[in-house]
Amino acid sequence: MRPIRFDSKLPSVGTTIFTVMSQRAAKHGAVNLGQGFPDFDCDPRLQQRLTDAMRAGHNQYAPMIGVPALREAIARKNQALYGHQYDADTEITVTAGATQALMCAILALVNHGDEVIVLEPAYDSYVPAIVLAGGKPVFVPLDQARGYAPDWQRVREAITARTRLILINFPHNPTGRILRDEDLAALEQIVEQTDVLLLSDEVYEHIVFDGQPHRSLMRLSALAARSVVISSFGKTFHTTGWKVGYSCAPASITTEIRKVHQFMVFAVNTPAQHAFAEHLADPQQPYLDLPSFIRQSATFLPPDWPILPSVF
Repeated sequence: MRPIRFDSKLPSVGTTIFTVMSQRAAKHGAVNLGQGFPDFDCDPRLQQRLTDAMRAGHNQYAPMIGVPALREAIARKNQALYGHQYDADTEITVTAGATQALMCAILALVNHGDEVIVLEPAYDSYVPAIVLAGGKPVFVPLDQARGYAPDWQRVREAITARTRLILINFPHNPTGRILRDEDLAALEQIVEQTDVLLLSDEVYEHIVFDGQPHRSLMRLSALAARSVVISSFGKTFHTTGWKVGYSCAPASITTEIRKVHQFMVFAVNTPAQHAFAEHLADPQQPYLDLPSFIRQSATFLPPDWPILPSVF
């Protein structure tokens, strides 16, 4: 039989390290420090809301862009926390987790030969997505001597006529670094002088310790106007297996993201969307107490063990 021959689009990529580490942790009964999921279950109220949604008949395809009630709840949450008002119909898209949102944004915005600046160390899906889009990753290391702070001068020097995106991730995985006010100001100066867009992975937005605030890119209107901000309910509500995330971006950018999204997954877990919409409307706003909850619930640490600070 004639052997199958083809050229791999990702010749240097093997099985993700998260899969390898998760398998080894399960085999040896070890703490899984690779894949980012909690060792405690989600809120029983959220589980009940999922059950109620299924019993109410929300078991068929959701709208491609997401259930209206959930998009509206996301818009209210963002405005309350970060002061930016996204249009729920034209600027918010519900996705199958943050990783799918990242893939959609990169495939929609990066063309062949475009450069994407990536701050290292970086989450492992970034570079393969850039390569699949035909782009070229340009690496700028975080400054380890300053507690893994972004070096905005090096970012500025890395920008060329081919730069399409700057991809950032704060709170940072894996260092825990968060942005400061001066970081937002520096980033604002960079984008004002270029045509570069920003892609901000903010899935750990509510897991910030020491009483520090999360400084989302949507806090500054000049940044929000050039940014795709991505988050997820998996980390926030301990439901990584439900795979529901979202992207927020200006309408013109969202239109392009949705073109990719509709042919990648089309629609996302319908009953989970209804459950999250109800949960976000809970007056207790459980995500606001997430840092203290994690301190109290992390069963793999002694009660007095310090959590890694969010700033250095």
